[in-house]
This record gives sequence, C-alpha cells and structure tokens, in this order.
Amino acid sequence: MITLIKIGGLFNIALAIFHLLFWRLFNWREDLRSLSFLNRGIMQVLNLTLTLVFIAFAYLSLVHTYELYLTTLGRSLLLCISVLFMLRAFMQVVFFRLMHWGSALLLVLFIAGGLLYGIPAVSAT
Repeated sequence: MITLIKIGGLFNIALAIFHLLFWRLFNWREDLRSLSFLNRGIMQVLNLTLTLVFIAFAYLSLVHTYELYLTTLGRSLLLCISVLFMLRAFMQVVFFRLMHWGSALLLVLFIAGGLLYGIPAVSAT
C-alpha cells in the first residue's frame, strides 16, 4: 500500500507539470484573449492553484507516506484525495463527453489516481 501512495506522489508531480504546460499546450496566450479580463484571470488563477494542490499532494505522498497510511487523519486525507480524483473522472465524462481519445485517456488516468489513494485509504481500516 505504501508503494501505491508513493506512485500517487509521482502521479501528482506529473499532473502539476502538465498544468504548468497549459499555456503552451492549449495556446492560452492567444486563446484566453477572447475572454473578459476577469474570466481570463480566473482561468489562470484556478489552474495555478490546482497546480499547487497537486504539489501539496505529491509532497504529502512522498514525504509523509507512512503517516498517511498509518494514522486516522492520514487515511482521511487519502480518502479525500481519492474522492477528488473520482469526481474529476465523473466531470470528465459530463463536460468533455469522451468525444476524443485524449478525453478517454484522462478519464482512465483520473480513475487510476482515485484508486492509487482509495485502495490504501480503505485497506488500512
């Protein structure tokens, strides 16, 4: 179970890097210009904040692995992280409708993220 949490940490590092690349990958410098000043700012702030959440999850997973697995608070955090990824998988279907192979790939990745944290969360109880 410790290994799953460590893999989860690496998974979150990958997601943080992916989110930092949004400006380049999705041509945000150009595409976000069509939004109002407020909405353009909201998009970027939400993305950067989510990147910080992924970094925090990675830190907790890689540095405090045993505390996450062996304590009640840690298992609660594992469960919360799992629920976040499972809800994100659900939103992938609702908002992107799996009309592109990349969308289906992201669905699988979010479910995998949910399992990386959910399995240790429930197995330790």
